[in-house]
Amino acid sequence: MPEPTTVLRAAVRPRMIGLLLLLLTAAAVCARLGVWQLDRAQLRGHAAAQREEVERLAAAPEPLQDVLAPQATFTGDVLGRKVVVHGTYEPEGQLLVSGRADGERPGMLVLTPLRVTDGPDAGAVLPVVRGWLPQEDATAALDEGVGTSAPPSGDVEVVGYLQLSESAGAGASGGVTDAISSADLLNEWGGPIYTGYVVLATSDPAQDAAVVVLDPPEGDTGGLNLQNLAYAAQWWIFGAFAVGLWVRLVRDEAAGGPPRGQGPAAPVAPEPAER
Repeated sequence: MPEPTTVLRAAVRPRMIGLLLLLLTAAAVCARLGVWQLDRAQLRGHAAAQREEVERLAAAPEPLQDVLAPQATFTGDVLGRKVVVHGTYEPEGQLLVSGRADGERPGMLVLTPLRVTDGPDAGAVLPVVRGWLPQEDATAALDEGVGTSAPPSGDVEVVGYLQLSESAGAGASGGVTDAISSADLLNEWGGPIYTGYVVLATSDPAQDAAVVVLDPPEGDTGGLNLQNLAYAAQWWIFGAFAVGLWVRLVRDEAAGGPPRGQGPAAPVAPEPAER
């Protein structure tokens, strides 16, 4: 293994400095190409996610019983799925969810229990966010009991988007809750209850127009295109290889003997043999 001083001398030779500049230029080009591929990965990933979002919103709703069962674990592939379910609203259990603004307008969500009436899960309770009320209308609804936010009566067909239950809050009090939490709602409504809730898209029969139906929940529009991400990693590896190649060449140069232009070392006379 060459001494550090020998390696340093080899590194500052004009030939090695010229080679270093050449390889650094190559490494810089590779780094820039890697950044370009990373940008492409982000753009293509975003475009693919947008296409998936459009397809999700345009897809026909699936029966709730085929997607999620009461008290079953809510997995990532269930989030945002469009489902359809039949049931009857229980207005006496309706709650308003506080602190839910629409832009800069303060207001509350209207959260109503739907007792499922079809399929093997009949009798289970599904939390349904039927929409949003401005703060003044929400206050009036609280004063009137259910008032202008009353849900449709009888059998209802609900189409909406599944969302994961929120963390437990302070619980319900006076017709108001601060979280859409299945754990809290179980104490209010009984069970079995779903571990998620539905954000209403359409209702048959239609509900009171005073309740503002929310826009579909946004899906994940991020992500990276894996192919372009792999290309970016390859370019960065090539750049690191160029720098590593120069280090290896310097070590080989240091181990290869004296610099060019210098004569061979003078021979050392052998010591006389002992008699």
